[in-house]
Amino acid sequence: MENNDATRAGRHLAPGEKPDMGFWKLWNLSFGFFGVQIAYALQSSQVSRIFSTIGADPHDLSYFWILPPLMGMIVQPIVGVSSDRTWNRFGRRLPYLIIGALVAMIVMCFLPNAGSLGLSIGAAIVFGLVMLMFLDTSINMAMQPFKMLVGDFVNEKQKGLAYSIQSFLCNAGSVVGYLAPFVLAWFLPTTAPEGEVPATVTVAFYLGAAILLLCVIYTMAKVKEMPPKEYAYYHGIVDSDAKSEEKKEKVNLLKLLAHAPKVFWTVGIVQFFCWAGFLYMWTYSTDAVAIQAFDAPSQKVVESVSIDGKAYADKYLFNDKVMVLDNGRFLMAGICVDGEFTSPSTVVVDGDTIISGGQPVYVDGVAKIEPHNGSLDLAGRTLAVEGRIVEASRLETVSQFSLIEPGTVLTLAHIAKADGNGEYFLEDTSELPAVSAAESLDVNYKTVLNSASSQYQAAGDWNGVLLAIQGGVAVLWALLLARFRNRKLGYSLSLLIGAAGFLSICYIQNKYLLCVSYGLAGCGWAAMLAMPFTILTNALSGKNIGAYLGLFNCTICLPQIIAALVGGLILNLFPIVSEGASAGVANTVMMLGTSGVLLLLGALAVWVIKETSGEHAAE
Repeated sequence: MENNDATRAGRHLAPGEKPDMGFWKLWNLSFGFFGVQIAYALQSSQVSRIFSTIGADPHDLSYFWILPPLMGMIVQPIVGVSSDRTWNRFGRRLPYLIIGALVAMIVMCFLPNAGSLGLSIGAAIVFGLVMLMFLDTSINMAMQPFKMLVGDFVNEKQKGLAYSIQSFLCNAGSVVGYLAPFVLAWFLPTTAPEGEVPATVTVAFYLGAAILLLCVIYTMAKVKEMPPKEYAYYHGIVDSDAKSEEKKEKVNLLKLLAHAPKVFWTVGIVQFFCWAGFLYMWTYSTDAVAIQAFDAPSQKVVESVSIDGKAYADKYLFNDKVMVLDNGRFLMAGICVDGEFTSPSTVVVDGDTIISGGQPVYVDGVAKIEPHNGSLDLAGRTLAVEGRIVEASRLETVSQFSLIEPGTVLTLAHIAKADGNGEYFLEDTSELPAVSAAESLDVNYKTVLNSASSQYQAAGDWNGVLLAIQGGVAVLWALLLARFRNRKLGYSLSLLIGAAGFLSICYIQNKYLLCVSYGLAGCGWAAMLAMPFTILTNALSGKNIGAYLGLFNCTICLPQIIAALVGGLILNLFPIVSEGASAGVANTVMMLGTSGVLLLLGALAVWVIKETSGEHAAE
């Protein structure tokens, strides 16, 4: 992409004056954002669903969202400063796009499979968290170059249009990412064994990775960055050789912050409220939709067991030991075949797996044998236990302590990692006392949504539709925002509409009416993507624009970290759901109401901003 527009117009541009760019050149600068945003949409809409399906407590969900913004706050300033100093055959910003996109594509193939690798719940959650950390780090690395390219190429007059195009592509990518699991549900199974996400989610991540690859290839083919001398001329940098300029002065981030224009901080206040609000939407939206519109069933999971006054909590499975508890999930203690107790890992009836890995096999969220008191008549059927054909007439599952026969010994095991060679060993094994009577046993439960149920998984797919509607409305609203002469009015009005959308979710129980709520929220989302960067880059000089945009990303990440840290505490302030199939679970719907209050505060904070015109406010 050569900057020869001014030459064609027959007019010589003065140093520091950038030429006007045609629409398609502006489009090409941001097109790769489409692919990056598909990955980001899948992350924001499906990560809480993935962790809930694995078995995470809803009160802990917000904590999982600390890692993404934390990595963004670390990575984006580094990318900004480093790219300001980078000049090579691939360009200045594009090398970081290539690296980030490649890592993102690899991680997108692993994250949705966290619950399908045969790991315990705790280990699967840890694996998922590591994958989430790498995914968000790579997405941040791939996303930042597009923001910087607009600052590098586009003059002040066209920045509003450029960022509106970027917002359009961003939201278009979001729509694709959000809708993917819902559309794939027409062709693929929508449920999976307990602890595993459906194929609709897994395949959506695979497709997102493929589209991201194509977008990166397109960007590399269409965008050619300026060489150092040309960049220095168009940005009014006195030393025409940008490389020698960088040798003279190293960028000090603290010094840059000290000399940041006032608008950097005032826009940051608005950012705080807005991004905290949307963090709660991403975290709790699936559960809230499941409660409000799908009446997803609740279930009790075990927090601890007390036998003869001694409490036993979560432990992990090791080799042939029978695991009773794993992060609150009750696993199979065993089966009774014609009254004889055993604890196999697999049971097959007529070729149909009933128990796998010590757990009941779930179909559409319902165990083939009810785990509490289910039984199966085996007359005329073939029963295989651990691969051995067994002659029997009746099969009963034993997964509740109240059903375990007197004299049965239960085993709890704990895994620890050995020092030195890194192999796993059995650190502690303890046998619970033989259960002699039901009175000797006390089970402590907590109530959560049944994430393996068909209602919950349908809510997860519909949540993608709602977020896609939010993104679609944001696309259209972004086009209108570019026409607002008073940026602050457009900014504040958008956030007010978004606040109304979030608050209305608390009162709507029809899945189609929720489309209106999320559509209104899309107006706020459009303003959050376009307005802050337009206002800020107009107040920055070209020399350190990458560093400043990297630092400005902290106004996006820090609010999310703070919101994630207090999310569980805020959730505890609200009374539990009191009626319907979801009765007894944490009221995550009110967390979306909290998002509405935060956007309302952001709309008021907009009027604190005092815009600065021209590229002169920050060096």
